[in-house]
Amino acid sequence: MAGPARFPGFVASQIRAVCNYHRVRDRRHIVPGSKNMRLNRLTKLAAACAAAALALGACTADEGDAEELPGALPTPGGEISVAEAGVVDSFNPQSAAGNTDINRKLAYATHSGFNYVDNNLEIIPLEQFGTYEQVSEDPLTVKYTVNEGVAWSDGAPVGADDLMLAWAAASGWFDDELLSADGTPLSGTRYFDYAGSTQALALTGLPEIGDDNRSITLTYSRPYADWETAFGSLSDSSGISVPAHIVAQGAGLADEKALTELIRDTPGGDPLNPAPVNPELRAVAEYWNTAFDARTLPEDPALYLSNGPFIVSDINPGVSLTLVRNEDYAWGTGPDLDEITIRFLPDPAAQTAALKDGTVDIVSPQPDGSTLPDLEELEALGNVHLHRGNQLAYDHLDLTFDGVFASAGVREAFLKTVPRQAIVDATVQGLQPGEEPLDSQVFLIDQAGYGESAAGNGSSEFAEVDVAGARELLDGETPVIRVLYDRDNAYRAEAFRLIRESAAEAGFDVVDGGLPAGEWAAGLGSGSYDAAIFGWTASGVGVAGVPQIFATGAASNYNGFSSPEADELMARLVVETDTGRREELSAEIDRLIWEANYGLPLYQLPGLHASADTLEGVEYMPNSTGLWWNAWEWKILR
Repeated sequence: MAGPARFPGFVASQIRAVCNYHRVRDRRHIVPGSKNMRLNRLTKLAAACAAAALALGACTADEGDAEELPGALPTPGGEISVAEAGVVDSFNPQSAAGNTDINRKLAYATHSGFNYVDNNLEIIPLEQFGTYEQVSEDPLTVKYTVNEGVAWSDGAPVGADDLMLAWAAASGWFDDELLSADGTPLSGTRYFDYAGSTQALALTGLPEIGDDNRSITLTYSRPYADWETAFGSLSDSSGISVPAHIVAQGAGLADEKALTELIRDTPGGDPLNPAPVNPELRAVAEYWNTAFDARTLPEDPALYLSNGPFIVSDINPGVSLTLVRNEDYAWGTGPDLDEITIRFLPDPAAQTAALKDGTVDIVSPQPDGSTLPDLEELEALGNVHLHRGNQLAYDHLDLTFDGVFASAGVREAFLKTVPRQAIVDATVQGLQPGEEPLDSQVFLIDQAGYGESAAGNGSSEFAEVDVAGARELLDGETPVIRVLYDRDNAYRAEAFRLIRESAAEAGFDVVDGGLPAGEWAAGLGSGSYDAAIFGWTASGVGVAGVPQIFATGAASNYNGFSSPEADELMARLVVETDTGRREELSAEIDRLIWEANYGLPLYQLPGLHASADTLEGVEYMPNSTGLWWNAWEWKILR
């Protein structure tokens, strides 16, 4: 899991005109509802975590088909449009600022890696891109080799230099930042602003380079159960998202070889003995952190290079982004489609209307209070396929651990006022009848271990609103609480309204800190608010998302939570290979988070997608990749 899979995206409804010759305007063929209703099976397959997809986010492929996935010759197949709620604002979803749902989907469509996760939540190797193998169990040693001929869209080969840069960013190898018990930086330097957890690759030493600069070998100091997705996965934030030769040039180095030499020659960081800032490494990290952020198409094509099936060709700021086939892509399944235009439409009703009139072919309306009538309208159309299920995602209320909420008593008082059941009734209940509040910070409802953890983590203390108990804790105080949320998301706007009304009864003065969809996410961790309502999305494999969010000083730990006991448990969790013990460790971590009055999970999000019946190959995916998980298999029926 990686960083917040935020749900941004208020934009205008205009879009650059595209050819719609392929669409059937008089659709008389009626297709019944969803053909993918496997939500229980899918969510039960998910690993025991419910945190951010470390990627940053969806023809099911059997493992036996893995070698056939890459290699099909591309066939020109027309153009389609896809509606998404988010607005693309970065070409580096591994950075903390770029780790949003839509940025990750864009990266997925424009990059390749050593494997990906299919909609059965199984790991599928991409052997035409390269190979990875466990060459030793003790110590755990994994070799990654990029095949000859794999290249960036400017012709530069993908190789060990790119892998070394990706490893440097995701491992925290150079960081010597020393944190206080509450996560406050005391000394030293953090170089790469990596959105995910560095705990996995922090277990590895400096990689060895081989195979004519096409391979690196990682050796772990301890076993790591999720090693297959710890590095180089297309579905995770550990992939190769930016090219080393471009970062080297942008940071003032001679070339990517010089960058690799810098990585190999710079000692690893030691927080107990911090070194002076390395100016060359700082320049590299700052370029990696910020240079790829963009809401318009950069003048320099180097900032949006592709090594995957599609490449960005145009951006209409705030309105749309156009992908075209990467004609040089020959190390994976060549897409059938020539062009995909992503329309930025945050309003579910606008998405439904666009699908109805043929302006778009695929919609993924962000589930909110207005989605139910759109679902009914979609069902009535009869010429669409509906794709529904639980998402591996949940919305939550987080409290900061400084300012007014530095007091555990004030945090507890505020949480006692949150009407979780009323929020569920007013939001997800319409799309998921019978839904209940989520009672875990690390498990989703259908996951093994959820029931036992929820029963013992202390969540029952906040099952009902307790205004009297909150007043007693406040003892006459009237704290002012500023709440950050996406005001264009109807679910979160309604949750805020209900929280404000209830908290006021106990004496809280709740200030509306809501921001537009394209702006609120930048405020996370800024210190400009006391509480935030937003969402996390899981990849469905591994447990790296738990420390990514809850570990002291972690990149996605926006509220300053710190627990030495929980840190120690998380360090054990990421190296634990026994599934049962993982559930036990996760439950212990869950209990500590609740005891700290961290915040409250609100509800698991339902998933709703629809595609025109003129398309085939579109299938439901519960994780952050969504329907894009097999975009190379989308086809127009002729």
